[in-house]
Amino acid sequence: MTPRGTTRLKIWLVIVGVFVLGGVTGASLDSVYRLKARGDGGHERRDRRNKEQRLFEEMKRDLSLTDQQSTEIRAILDETRNEYKALREKCRPQYDAARAAARTRIRALLNPEQQQKFDAKAAERDARRSRDDDDGR
Repeated sequence: MTPRGTTRLKIWLVIVGVFVLGGVTGASLDSVYRLKARGDGGHERRDRRNKEQRLFEEMKRDLSLTDQQSTEIRAILDETRNEYKALREKCRPQYDAARAAARTRIRALLNPEQQQKFDAKAAERDARRSRDDDDGR
């Protein structure tokens, strides 16, 4: 092979190598994104608790709360969180009814193949919602 032919071969190998590496990197990042988008309930719950704790600590620092104030405010925040949860449970049947009615209307517009896909996606959302509810959302 001539030196010119060797140089061209090397250039093409570099181009192909860069293309392959780009594809592998893209596929890897896509997998990471999909895993993150799907979420892991345990991590979400831990992140939510960490965020609540961080916000409380920020309040404590910014307001220069005493230990007694901190204890009482923490109790108020915990009670409020429980009230929010009770309100969600109270309103849940109304949300569920509205969701079911909307799904029925949407299914009526779809062909059987689309209905199957729609039902599968709805089941995924329901499972995720149920998992989130179990986590205390």
